[in-house]
Amino acid sequence: MENEDVKKALTTKSKRARIEQRGRFISFVCIALIVFVVGAIFYFVASKGLSTFFVDKINVFDFLFGTVWNPSATGPDGQPLVGALPMILGSFMVTFLSAIVATPFAIGAAVFMTEISPTKGQKFLQPVIELLVGIPSVVYGFIGLTVIVPFIRSIFGGTGFGILSGTFVLFVMILPTVTTMTVDTLKSVPRHYREASLALGGTRWQTIYKVVLRAAVPGILTAVVFGMARAFGEALAIQMVIGNAALMPTGLTTPASTLTSILTMGIGNTIMGTVENNVLWSLALILLFMSLVFNILIRYIGKKGEISNG
Repeated sequence: MENEDVKKALTTKSKRARIEQRGRFISFVCIALIVFVVGAIFYFVASKGLSTFFVDKINVFDFLFGTVWNPSATGPDGQPLVGALPMILGSFMVTFLSAIVATPFAIGAAVFMTEISPTKGQKFLQPVIELLVGIPSVVYGFIGLTVIVPFIRSIFGGTGFGILSGTFVLFVMILPTVTTMTVDTLKSVPRHYREASLALGGTRWQTIYKVVLRAAVPGILTAVVFGMARAFGEALAIQMVIGNAALMPTGLTTPASTLTSILTMGIGNTIMGTVENNVLWSLALILLFMSLVFNILIRYIGKKGEISNG
């Protein structure tokens, strides 16, 4: 009898074990649900976007490298004019230019907040960064429409709409993201790096420039890529200032368009299943693919940083 009681006590799960098992099951269900939702989004966008090539029989190269966008019209070969190169170039141009402009400001603000004046920097700059994060995209777009576009028009002439206006708007929008991540990266640099540099006779600026920033390069690159991902997918703000002309960009101050601006303008004015609708889903598929590229790039930079730090 005693042996049976001992065996039962040893084989019966304790209350803590049951709670742990229940927690694992709930976690697994949540993860499975997230994976299912992501997979469903990928399948839906891919099935719609690939219909352009498999159902409507549009050549992939004509779509990616064509320069004329007018899905409701047909060219001499009888195929719809669905050249997406102007939007692809517009998206990449505003993304890279905004990242180039934002990176020095973000690094400067982060260095000031962490190395030069940590107390006052955090006190004054942190609320500003949080405020910029909380402003809706439409407000950025409206400010760009009423302030930046007239300013560009008065300086360079023309309409004021174009890639340059979009660059300034996206620069302000991605600045908080890049700055916050850069601050976290600089704070994660070991303190003994700074102490060793100062002990060897390095000045504070030499320590910041040659030790701290170099040690934080992988994290800073990750912050920049995150900012680029945010800029690449921005729709409403950029739509209000870029001009939305599906033409090859001939300059920074001429009206242009991006993948997101054409999508937001056209998706509500097309019928599901038509060529006009399918090519818009193909643009969405390009956006989805680019988001994957940005995420892979972030993971690659993170792994390279771990290897170099190790």
